[in-house]
Amino acid sequence: MFPDNKPYRDFADYLAAHFPYKVQKISVNAGFTCPNRDGSKGRGGCTYCNNQSFSPGYGKPTKTITEQMADGVQFFSHKYPEMQYLAYFQSYTNTYDSLESLTQKYDEALAYPGVVGLIVGTRPDCMPEELLDYFEALSKKTFVLIEYGVESTLNRTLERVNRQHSYEESAAMIRKTAERGIPVGAHMILGLPGESEKEILCHADRLSKLPLTTLKLHQLQIIRYTAMAREYRLLPESFRLFESDEYVDLCVSFAERLHPDIHIERFTSQSPKRLLIAPDWGMKNHEMTARIIKRFRERETWQGRFCGNL
Repeated sequence: MFPDNKPYRDFADYLAAHFPYKVQKISVNAGFTCPNRDGSKGRGGCTYCNNQSFSPGYGKPTKTITEQMADGVQFFSHKYPEMQYLAYFQSYTNTYDSLESLTQKYDEALAYPGVVGLIVGTRPDCMPEELLDYFEALSKKTFVLIEYGVESTLNRTLERVNRQHSYEESAAMIRKTAERGIPVGAHMILGLPGESEKEILCHADRLSKLPLTTLKLHQLQIIRYTAMAREYRLLPESFRLFESDEYVDLCVSFAERLHPDIHIERFTSQSPKRLLIAPDWGMKNHEMTARIIKRFRERETWQGRFCGNL
């Protein structure tokens, strides 16, 4: 059903269909904050969030965007000298600033030699109309992908982890972005506290009804120096942290219910050892992905097998 006989629609295949050469994301920390940290919506941020857990070592906010792009290109170009690059605005909320400041930053990244597109991660409640206008115009000239942090389709969960937005806001902004002809992605955390396995799988049913191009999944991780780490220390019984084998099966079952047109960018995430409290599976992301693919084949199943049938 999918390219290279894969049991799911892979994000790498999506990129291969758009670019005749290898492309690599270069993460950029542009020094943004978040409305859930600066007081405009909340203080302290999401309870699970320690931004250091997903910011690569070469992306330092003390450096300019051009300097960060240069570091990233130097880091990756040794392996594939002919590679081209996508500037990935990853840390915090990358649409949370004035329009002038935002577009200057994006344009600076796009001006770096070898950069062929832009990926911007943000919250669904931080995309003003005029910025959507900019991205719509830009997408007609170069590759643009907007990623929204959805995290859960259950409002009670979003409230518990202090997201300060609803699932309805996520769904509306995903639709609004897709209507502009802009590819749109979602980010989900599987295993947030209080969610049963049945509820986690129901996320796939809801997401399948949205015009998503890509989806990132990862397991709940308890990260040091977060509000959730304190909650985990005080009330460990309120968390269900999956063993690696359980999570492999969960990912396969989730994908079975996911629309087959959605490209899965990843199933897992790996936080730095120094920050990770639990679960510590002792495996790299590619090793977990290989196990998930193996489980697909053992179960003789594929992405979308049960989509719309449950």
